[in-house]
Amino acid sequence: MSSKVTKAVFPVAGLGTRFLPATKAMPKEMLPVVDKPLIQYAVEEAMAAGIEEFIFVTGRGKQAIEDHFDLAFELKAMLERRGKTKELDEILSFLPPAGRVKYVRQTEALGLGHAVWCARDMIGDEFFAVVSPDDLVLSETPCLKQLVDAHAETGGNTVAVMDVPRDRTDRYGILDTPNAEDRLAEIKGLVEKPAPAAAPSTLSIIGRYILDGAIFGHLDRHEKGAGGEIQLTDAMAKLIGTGPFHGLRFEGERYDCGTKDGWLAANIAFSLARPDRREATRTIVNRFAGS
Repeated sequence: MSSKVTKAVFPVAGLGTRFLPATKAMPKEMLPVVDKPLIQYAVEEAMAAGIEEFIFVTGRGKQAIEDHFDLAFELKAMLERRGKTKELDEILSFLPPAGRVKYVRQTEALGLGHAVWCARDMIGDEFFAVVSPDDLVLSETPCLKQLVDAHAETGGNTVAVMDVPRDRTDRYGILDTPNAEDRLAEIKGLVEKPAPAAAPSTLSIIGRYILDGAIFGHLDRHEKGAGGEIQLTDAMAKLIGTGPFHGLRFEGERYDCGTKDGWLAANIAFSLARPDRREATRTIVNRFAGS
């Protein structure tokens, strides 16, 4: 089994109820941050990390995602006729090569573990990445590239981690680790959404993972955990002791775009990070900050 990571799973079957009514007819993964949808940021990050196969776990009402990663012939022809080369590059540059994008349906919303399990036949026993489009990371080196590099360094399973306030540990998968302050924390245990008083640390997993395909043997059991869902964290916990398992303190700022506050903050941060948007964004932010 090769430890090189060439496949990534994108769980995109969620309903996005926090953003209703905007997501009534539009996938939440198509919500824009500045001028690109969340799912495009996720795919571009994966491409920058060397991913070659892109597996979308979808559900009903997600056709817009498939269309976004398809060639829009009419739009392409129109831009070519008008000589709009910059806009043409913008709609073509993020498309993976033909045959590299795959789709599988998650017919029931049974949890993140179940969504990843749906991609099992496309992964096999290889190491693979899982990328949650809800988690957007602004960093000099793409977050998944940092994870791939750490995986090449240590081997085994590797997840992106960050500190969270102790009173919020019940929202995340939390590490039990003897070296929580190090860049690479050795994982001795994982607890899904522990009560603050019971949390073994405040080091939380975010939506970036590199996992051994052996995890599918545990997900096959469809054991339900927190919230009555099939939790990916529970299956990962069963891999502890079978090989190296580390949490990487990634460089960068993570924005939880599954929430309105996080999505709004991401729009401001990513706009400020762009030279073509910086001054206009500062003007707008300062205008409202003073009101």
